[in-house]
Amino acid sequence: MILKEETVKYYNPIVEKSFNFAIRIIRFYKLKSLDNYSLNSLLKQLLRSGTSIGANVSEAQSAFTKKDFINKLGIALKESRETEYWLKLFKETAIISEKEFKSLFEDCEELSKLLTSIIKSSKEL
Repeated sequence: MILKEETVKYYNPIVEKSFNFAIRIIRFYKLKSLDNYSLNSLLKQLLRSGTSIGANVSEAQSAFTKKDFINKLGIALKESRETEYWLKLFKETAIISEKEFKSLFEDCEELSKLLTSIIKSSKEL
């Protein structure tokens, strides 16, 4: 006898958005690092902070306490702010185009707003 179990998916916007953003950052890094080898150390900073957002959000999902949950999301928020910094710097120094900047920055800014909202509401509970 074969039992078939359906997969249940739980949609969590911050988890999915931060994961998708990390994918975009990795692809961006791969593309830019080929063209700008001399800027690799700066691009790696963006890679680290941009992918760290999702890693910390993911880690927060397994937090044992509310305090730990808020702390992990706080780290993710700090990483998103750092990512915004690197994107602004790259735009102002013409490392990335206005179009690239706008697309990545808007996604990062959305993550920052979501994280801020989740942290605030978690503190109120």
